[in-house]
Amino acid sequence: MTNLILALAGVLILVILFLLFRIQSLVGIVKGSDKRVDSGNQVNALLMLLVPLAGLIAVIWYTPIAAKEFLPEAASEHGLVTDRLFWITIWVISAMFVITNFGLFWFSYRYQYSEKRKASFYHDNPQLEVFWTIVPAVIMALLVFYGWKAWSDIMVDPPEEATEIEIMGKQFAWLVRYPGADLKMGPHDYRLIDDAAGNDFGIDFEKEQSFDDFSPREMHVKVGHPVVLKIRARDVLHSVFAPHFRLKMDAVPGMPTQFVFTPTKTTAQMREELGDPEFNYEIACTEVCGRGHFAMRYILVVDEEQAYDQWYAEQTPILENNPDLKGRGMSWLREKNLAKKKEKTTQETASL
Repeated sequence: MTNLILALAGVLILVILFLLFRIQSLVGIVKGSDKRVDSGNQVNALLMLLVPLAGLIAVIWYTPIAAKEFLPEAASEHGLVTDRLFWITIWVISAMFVITNFGLFWFSYRYQYSEKRKASFYHDNPQLEVFWTIVPAVIMALLVFYGWKAWSDIMVDPPEEATEIEIMGKQFAWLVRYPGADLKMGPHDYRLIDDAAGNDFGIDFEKEQSFDDFSPREMHVKVGHPVVLKIRARDVLHSVFAPHFRLKMDAVPGMPTQFVFTPTKTTAQMREELGDPEFNYEIACTEVCGRGHFAMRYILVVDEEQAYDQWYAEQTPILENNPDLKGRGMSWLREKNLAKKKEKTTQETASL
């Protein structure tokens, strides 16, 4: 409500200034004055100072209010690098914006129309043109290099001790798979996907390393321990987004991607920091993927080591919940398809 009142007050001030300008012009017409252009230029020149000044005051006033809605400090190691890059870029761009626009509005005010001053022709200034070409180019080059360096540091190969987790997007949910006690993820193939049978991932259950893989209802990770997300999609383009970790990576059908991060704050620590006992980290989809896009949210819990180990030990393998899947792999699929072809051929022969 306060913002609405302030906005209306700003509009009212602009309307009053416009009416004053019009009244002054009409008075000049009635008096037969030939200085209507002078008053108009004076008003416009004055507005060239007042309007940006009002905008600057509004930005300074509203920034601490908006800051309450900003994300808290990043909860991952690479997130601190991302935030530093973001704020340095913001400050550099803001400084250039203020400098250039100050010059724009000040010159408009300083060189307003005056009978006492004649227009002068200013041909060019090579030194000035070189300056305003080279300086922005150098600043942009430094920002690009800094961004490239930050991205290179973030997109590193996962360390050997990293926990490997597969996350797959489908319309309209995230599915997560962990390796079991052998710490080896079973192979998968899209041709083995069978939702009705419980094989959402298309896992090859002929391979022994697939036997203990499990799929939990929420993702758990260990604080201070690197995690590598193996990302894929099985229908359309999705995007894995965990804002509190500054984590985002597209899930592309037919093109597996990955993202490595190390969480630095447990869920309990973040709840205490924010004063919100209901807070949860979550993974959302930031690529519009259909009518149910809004519902693609998945809880991510950051645990202390002991709590994580206990949770991990309590998980049930996919195969235990769906024992009929055992033995269903690529050779089983080939035999099944071959049987279908033979059956089709027999039916066609019989119809002749």
